[in-house]
Amino acid sequence: MYPHKRARDNMTKWVYSFGDGKAEGKADMKNLLGGKGANLAEMCALGLPVPPGLTITTDVCTYFYQNEKQYPKELEKQVNDAIAAIEKTIGARFGDPSNPLLVSVRSGARASMPGMMDTILNLGLNDETVKGLAKKSGNARFAYDSYRRFIQMYSDVVLDVDHYHFEELMELKKQDRGIELDTELTADDLKELSDSYKEKVQEETGKPFPQNVKDQLWGAVGAVFKSWMNHRAITYRKMYDIPEEWGTAVNVQSMVFGNMGDDCATGVAFTRDPSTGEKIFYGEYLVNAQGEDVVAGIRTPQSITKAARERGGSKLPSMEEVMPAVYQQLVDIYKKLEGHYKDMQDIEFTVQSNKLWMLQTRNGKRTAAAALRIAAEMVEEKLITKDEALMRIDPASLDQLLHPTLDPKAKKEVVAKGLPASPGAASGTIVFSAEEAEAKAQKKEKVILVRIETSPEDIHGMHAAQGILTARGGMTSHAAVVARGMGKPCVSGAGDLQISYDKKTLKIGKLELKQGDTLTINGSTGEVMLGLVPTVQPALTGNFEQVMKWADDTRTLKIRTNAETPLDAATARKFGAEGIGLCRTEHMFFDAERIIAVREMIVSKDVEGRKKAINKLLPFQRKDFEEIFKIMHGLPVTIRLLDPPLHEFLPHTAQDIADVAKAAGVDIETVKHRAQELHEMNPMLGHRGCRLGISFPEIYEMQAQAIFEAAAKVNKEKPNTAVIEVMIPLVMHIKELKTLKAMIVRIADEVSKREKVKLDYLVGTMIELPRAALRAGEIAEEAEFFSFGTNDLTQTTLGISRDDAASFLGTYVEKGIFEKDPFVAIDEDGVGELVAIATERGRKTRKDIKLGICGEHGGNPATIHFCHRTGLNYVSCSPYRVPIARLAAAQAAIQNKSAKKKAA
Repeated sequence: MYPHKRARDNMTKWVYSFGDGKAEGKADMKNLLGGKGANLAEMCALGLPVPPGLTITTDVCTYFYQNEKQYPKELEKQVNDAIAAIEKTIGARFGDPSNPLLVSVRSGARASMPGMMDTILNLGLNDETVKGLAKKSGNARFAYDSYRRFIQMYSDVVLDVDHYHFEELMELKKQDRGIELDTELTADDLKELSDSYKEKVQEETGKPFPQNVKDQLWGAVGAVFKSWMNHRAITYRKMYDIPEEWGTAVNVQSMVFGNMGDDCATGVAFTRDPSTGEKIFYGEYLVNAQGEDVVAGIRTPQSITKAARERGGSKLPSMEEVMPAVYQQLVDIYKKLEGHYKDMQDIEFTVQSNKLWMLQTRNGKRTAAAALRIAAEMVEEKLITKDEALMRIDPASLDQLLHPTLDPKAKKEVVAKGLPASPGAASGTIVFSAEEAEAKAQKKEKVILVRIETSPEDIHGMHAAQGILTARGGMTSHAAVVARGMGKPCVSGAGDLQISYDKKTLKIGKLELKQGDTLTINGSTGEVMLGLVPTVQPALTGNFEQVMKWADDTRTLKIRTNAETPLDAATARKFGAEGIGLCRTEHMFFDAERIIAVREMIVSKDVEGRKKAINKLLPFQRKDFEEIFKIMHGLPVTIRLLDPPLHEFLPHTAQDIADVAKAAGVDIETVKHRAQELHEMNPMLGHRGCRLGISFPEIYEMQAQAIFEAAAKVNKEKPNTAVIEVMIPLVMHIKELKTLKAMIVRIADEVSKREKVKLDYLVGTMIELPRAALRAGEIAEEAEFFSFGTNDLTQTTLGISRDDAASFLGTYVEKGIFEKDPFVAIDEDGVGELVAIATERGRKTRKDIKLGICGEHGGNPATIHFCHRTGLNYVSCSPYRVPIARLAAAQAAIQNKSAKKKAA
């Protein structure tokens, strides 16, 4: 299980060192060293200025959780040896009172999880080493500022003493001194504050703050491993499908200080704009600060470039103006990193006494619009290939681009302006806590989460909200980075906002808003507006069009849509659908004009009564199909005949029952009696689908007549407009299909003869029962196509009702019984095997049989990969998932091509 052995002594290698221009790891060891550790090693190998350190591997995290939170016995010695190497490089010793080595301890999973796990800075400080640091640096204020930061961070992360205790002590100290800013506190103030912090730790824990530096180190390492299983990390992993078994690495790195004075700084930068993808150096920094100050959004930072400062209208000087030589060095490094990794980089750096140090590089989180632009432009720049560009973009993220933006012509009342941290527009009622956001979202209410600044604990509320608005924080703050990753609009650093969590109010000058009031935010401009502002549909051109063209040139799977209204059909065509894979005819019955006729048919006592009622629906159905055929001009339309049980159409209210009785010419008791007759204990497995067609053939006869008459009419007007596929649902036996197919063929022949027009059509079935999948070879003697209805196939294979599964499926996923909800991503081992069996057996009988999937799974990227591997012809999904499916199908083709190359 732990394959990383030292050849010399066959000992498992748990620790990898880096620094001084060399490293034991490299970029392709991300699974073992985590993203941060692998990239720190790679930057060392590139000759960049990286403070020396060590990485404890992800294997230790796995061991830790499999062995009751114990460490491997060799780990302590390997860590001590690596610390000794850092001491030698730096020329300082861990715990030395006169010349102390200080370190940071950070997490580093293989997938970037910004802010989700714990970090500790300035570790190695105690009552003695702080004096040594003060003497050595000649700056007592810096030393005690570092110590009070360390006590607060360590106590919060390791000792479970809530950070608000320390913030309260800080505020009291500033009030005593009559000052507003932390930076106005003197060395003596900070020394006293450090003592107050330690007293608070003793009071809260009953133990003194740890002074032994090795105890501090192991406490911090344990806290990072434990944070892999904290609530916010678990929530983030669920949202981004990051497996729990990956674990996290721990990076211990010698400290460099951005808070020693005005020739020091810390910052975060992106090699391209992560919101728009524009090729400009983009980032923020703070003078005389530590990295957490920028990321946590505690102070609103300054722009790195002069151009960005001028664009933002800020008077605070940029790094380019304040530290021109260091800025130029940073520019050279970012260009080198982007060229090396061939992707947009998110970098963290510190400047100590005018010397630049690189603390991290990783592929930057970006919006979908930025991902498309960066991918397209990097192909133009010949940095990457088209296939690489397609593989860079998360198909699910395209959803961000397919929904409306603010109508530029709409009236809007702008009440505040912040930073455009994550693009898109959102409206909703104000909430002030993540918990409230989540609670209201569960009731289908749209909310805007308003916070002074967000922290990783707010992740679940950010996910639930339509958008995020913060009073503090910059473009690289936690709120901005996480919102961009989620595709949520975000406005950060809106400094005019005065937020009271206690009163649940938001003040902007004289305007006071309360929880429940409606706001609109525009994350593309930073505007905050009163009320609900109308939206417009997106224009999908430029980079989107280019990338989709590459995807279409690459994929082999066709992409159809599930649609039964003209609006859905037109939307899907706009998004690139190549036909309709599922037109649910029953959805057409629920219109107010039609439902009475359906109900009249259901309560009729004989065939003649049913025919009379059902024929009232014929002109409606015919018109529906005419419209859809015209919109899908020349593309195949798969029409599923009536599927749900009849009781679903029956009335429930007294007025509706009376209306049906009147239309059918029967009394109210007859309607009620008929409803009782049709009641089923398990309607999902009851009298539905083709069973209705067998019992009440007049229903399917009317539908077939409507389909073929509509096709005849549109094809007379414009030949080849209607391309028909008639689908018979819930077939379990070939005799069902044979009976109903004969009826459909008969009606098609009658219409063709009467209208004097040739009708081209296929008759097929949905495979949604295990027996049908197993007998697919026989069923293919009659069926000209199969469409796998994976919603019902999942229910009938697993014996789980989709409507009732919510109460326990989450637990099954948490306990690892299912990797994912089987109604979201197909269960490849069970349901998937039935699909594969039916595919193989169907093709053996009928070589040219058309095979597709039309359940909700059709828009799921993982399922699309499965469909490609299994050899289906198409997937069908909802209109707004069509572009997602197009890209996912291209990625499946690229991966398949790559796998074949490797195999060869």
